[in-house]
Amino acid sequence: MFDGLDFNKMNTMLQDMQNKAKELEDKSKGVILKTKSGGGLVSVSANGAGEIIDISIDDELLSDKESLQILLISAMNDVNKMVEDNKKSQAMGMFGGLNPFGMK
Repeated sequence: MFDGLDFNKMNTMLQDMQNKAKELEDKSKGVILKTKSGGGLVSVSANGAGEIIDISIDDELLSDKESLQILLISAMNDVNKMVEDNKKSQAMGMFGGLNPFGMK
């Protein structure tokens, strides 16, 4: 059943993939993704690893808690989607354009 399989070669390939994944993870921390909501009243920045690194809120929103919450949620959701799209793009590049995850 396993005739002809070189497990040493497979192990080396898996190790190479792990190294590439770690390299991409480290590299992604240097990518900055930024989004705005409410016409720029709220902006959120995250790195490619999904860590929020900056939030900016216009002073005029400080007296309107409900609007602030809505705009902040919107910006956070947008930046999270950008992070996920960036991760998918990097994964696709790692596999040379192959699509092992069924992503579109």
